[in-house]
Amino acid sequence: MSSNIFFADDELNVRLAMRLLLDQAGYKLVGEAGDTESLLAQVSSSPPDVILLDWELPGLRAQHLLPVLRKYCPHTKVIAVSAQPEAQRAAITSGVDAFVSKGNSSDELLAILAHISSE
Repeated sequence: MSSNIFFADDELNVRLAMRLLLDQAGYKLVGEAGDTESLLAQVSSSPPDVILLDWELPGLRAQHLLPVLRKYCPHTKVIAVSAQPEAQRAAITSGVDAFVSKGNSSDELLAILAHISSE
């Protein structure tokens, strides 16, 4: 697993848990952010392979953030992560590469990551 992953979520406890999960699964977490401004500042200079994006991340709304991310990181895969499973349709329509609910098991998230990373 050589994918460089960036995780953007406004909840510190969620970021800590994700860091632990990704580390144990053999992924490299190259950065994290708690808002869209920090996310853009970090990924524009060093695009990761995958961005795990909290669909409700404070700042620029995710639907408007995606085109900006695509401009700065055209080859980066974006996985929307949300506590609201009903956000899946909007996320997919907006152009994310995959969607995962925060209510899903960690195995489901890792399976989606493995699939996206192999594309």
